[in-house]
Amino acid sequence: MKSAVENLNPTRVRLTVEVPFEELKPSLDAAYKKINQQVTVPGFRKGKIPARVIDQRFGRGAVLEEAVNDALPKFYSEAVSEGELNPLGQPEVDITELKDNELLAFTAEVDVRPTLEIPDYSGIEVEVDAVEVSDEDVEKSVEQLRERFASTAPVERAAAEGDVVTIDLEAKVDGEVLEDGVAKGVSYTIGSGELLDGIDEAVTGLEAGASATFASELKGGSAAGSEAEVKVDVTAVQARELPELDDEFAQLASEFDTLEELKADSRRRLEEGKKYEQATQAQEKVLDALIELVEVPIPEKLLEDEVRTRKHNLENHQLGQMGLTLESYLKIQEKTAEEFDAELLQQAEKGIKTQFILDELVNKEQLSVGQEELTEHLMRRAQSSGMSPDQFAQAVVEGGQVPMLVGEVARGKALAVVVEAATVKDTNGEVVDLDDEDETAETVEAEETPAAESTEDKPEA
Repeated sequence: MKSAVENLNPTRVRLTVEVPFEELKPSLDAAYKKINQQVTVPGFRKGKIPARVIDQRFGRGAVLEEAVNDALPKFYSEAVSEGELNPLGQPEVDITELKDNELLAFTAEVDVRPTLEIPDYSGIEVEVDAVEVSDEDVEKSVEQLRERFASTAPVERAAAEGDVVTIDLEAKVDGEVLEDGVAKGVSYTIGSGELLDGIDEAVTGLEAGASATFASELKGGSAAGSEAEVKVDVTAVQARELPELDDEFAQLASEFDTLEELKADSRRRLEEGKKYEQATQAQEKVLDALIELVEVPIPEKLLEDEVRTRKHNLENHQLGQMGLTLESYLKIQEKTAEEFDAELLQQAEKGIKTQFILDELVNKEQLSVGQEELTEHLMRRAQSSGMSPDQFAQAVVEGGQVPMLVGEVARGKALAVVVEAATVKDTNGEVVDLDDEDETAETVEAEETPAAESTEDKPEA
């Protein structure tokens, strides 16, 4: 077999392959055997029909077609290996010549991963937020903890901000009560903003047994995004009583003996959280800077597939679970369909570029993934998916997704290499040491880029 590669553009090639007819013999024998099992010819036992009889009765062309379809994947894969290509998606195959007992020739056009030049990235500099925790931040954190330990007591007065009311709700759109627009015995803290817009104003000043009606745009459900008339009945009013901020509270709400110890621990936790946010911010900004440094051509079909995949996942999974349609989601987000499509295209482009660049870095830096690293990543993915590690691992193996997980870990390590080489300063001009935050180095965009995974799909004639 002989093959040649023609570069049509930076992301697409044409393979020209010539196969001597003798190399088709195994597939030709298999074709006769297959046809033998499928047809009946009077005077011959099934499976024992001579090749010349099959040629006479069914035509040599049918046999050749079966043989070529059987052989093409093998010859295509050999040509791909010989050309050292990384194909993406299904090739377009055209048989250019088929001479019986002489030659098979075909071409295969396919998208390929572009060859990238990764420049020196050690000069990347980014600025991130400084880790600063104020006394007000600590007080707010302790106050939130205090809120969690609040108690309630019934009161015979009008409801006010901070009170907990028990309410019944009924929503109408165009004068009709929605099937999912009725709720009974809902507990709501006035001023929390956790329910409908306008409800705080409606219930403030009402006593138990009183009602009010207000207009509000529904955020979810069958009529999400619609303007509804909502009736609210207050069935009970309770005042919230907060515990005193003292050592006794510290002992109740934590493992500490004093309020000062509790506050010190709150400050430490806030600082750790801000350091994690700082590391994530550094990672995102370094990645953006790296993408700006590298010229990445993107296969048009791959980009189309990626946009379609992201849109499908949003519509059928994320929004579906929230009871929203794409139209209602866009209304809530105050975006036009054109703006949404433009954002989706931008996200898809960034995702593909990220994966291509980091995969190239994995090869350049010769990064490998150990079993322990893969296991840790699997545990994190299982936690985010809501599955147990065993269930998630089984689903990954059965779905043939282990290479995808390995790729995710490898890309995370590649990004960590770039972040380590970059200069990261905070808004105070201080150089930030991110060594303690290595665990945040997960690939920011590439994890959700299934269409960009390298595949060698089988061709058909």
